[in-house]
Amino acid sequence: MSRRSKGLSVTLITSALLLTSIGVGGVATSVGPPAPHSSAAQSFAATHSGHTMAASTANSPEDPDGDGYIPANPPVTGVTPSTQDPPHRYFHEFQANCAVTHTKPDDPIVYPQQPGKSHDHTFMGNTTTDANSTTASLEAGGTTCKAPGDLSGYWMPTLYDGDQQILPVGPQVIYYKAGVTDYTSVRPFPKGLRFVVGSPMQSADEFRNHPGFVEGWECGDSYFNTEFPATCPDRADVQLNIRFQAPSCWDGTYLDTPDHKSHMAYPVVKPGTNDNVCPADHPVALPMIEFKMAFPVNGDMSKVRLASGTGHSFHYDFFNAWDDATLKALVDHCVVGGLQCDARGYDETHPEAGAALDENYELP
Repeated sequence: MSRRSKGLSVTLITSALLLTSIGVGGVATSVGPPAPHSSAAQSFAATHSGHTMAASTANSPEDPDGDGYIPANPPVTGVTPSTQDPPHRYFHEFQANCAVTHTKPDDPIVYPQQPGKSHDHTFMGNTTTDANSTTASLEAGGTTCKAPGDLSGYWMPTLYDGDQQILPVGPQVIYYKAGVTDYTSVRPFPKGLRFVVGSPMQSADEFRNHPGFVEGWECGDSYFNTEFPATCPDRADVQLNIRFQAPSCWDGTYLDTPDHKSHMAYPVVKPGTNDNVCPADHPVALPMIEFKMAFPVNGDMSKVRLASGTGHSFHYDFFNAWDDATLKALVDHCVVGGLQCDARGYDETHPEAGAALDENYELP
C-alpha cells in the first residue's frame, strides 16, 4: 500500500492508529502519517484486556516539530525490495548477549520525558535507559552487552510472581538475523531507529497470530502457550522462556512514527514462491531482532504475571545506539556472510571465516 499524504483527517488517523496499537492488521500495512503537528497518536487512552495505556503528554527531544515523526538524516531512497535468491545458507545471524541493568516504570519511546508513566519495564543493554533517553544520551552511556559497541536500549514488561520481580539472570540472547530470503541485502540499523514489537493491549488471539510469534511461552515440555502455563516442572534446569521476532523492513524515511510501528513492517511472501521479501512501501531490509528470554521461575505459576497484564500482553522495545562500525562489521560478516555467529561474530562451525570482533568483543 502506498503512503498517503499527511492530509488525512485526524478522526481517520486516530481510529487507524488505535487499531494498529492493538495489533489489528499487523504492521506491514500503513494508512500513512497524519497532518503535521497532529498529536492524534498520543492523544488517546484505551483499555484492552484489562490493561490501560495513558495518553502521552510530551514528545521526544529528537522530534523536531512534535508531530510524532523523527526523520532519518539522511533518509534511504532509491531502494526496491530485493527479490534475489542467493546461495542457500541455513544461518545468517549473530547474537547480542545483554544482561538486565535495572527496572523502572519508564518508556522513552512511548512516554518520552514522562518518568513513571509506564508500566514497569525490565531494561537490558544500555545502563542509562530511562524516560529521558535520546540517541545522544544512550551513546554516552554504558552497556551490559558483551560487545561494548552495543549501547542500544532493550526493554520489556517486568515479570512478577505475586509481588516479587522475576528478572532474567545473566546475558540474554537477542538474535540479529536475516528476515528476508536475500540475506545479502540486509544492512545495519540506522542510528536512533526505535520501535515497539507487539502491544500490551493486544488480545490473546492477536498475540498468538502475531507475525512475530515463534514459540510463545514455554517451560519443560509445554510449548506454544499464549498464557503462562498453570504449572512448570519444579526443577533447577527449568525456566519460563519466550521467543518473539521483530519486524525487519524499514520505510527508509523515519526513525520513529506516532504509533512507534508504522515505519517498520514484517517481510511478506513473494507471490508464487516461498521467498520472504520486504513490502514495496518498506523496502529497506534490516536485521530481524529476536528476543529469546529466560525467566527463573517454575513450579506453581498461578501468580505469575507481567507488569502489562497476562501472558498475551508481552511486547518489547528497541532503541538503536550501536557504534556504527561495530554493527556494520557484525552484519556484514555474519548476516550477509551467511554465518551462525556468537557475540564476537565467530561461527565455530566455520573457523576459517574468523571473527568480526577481537577477544574483547571490539573491532580489531
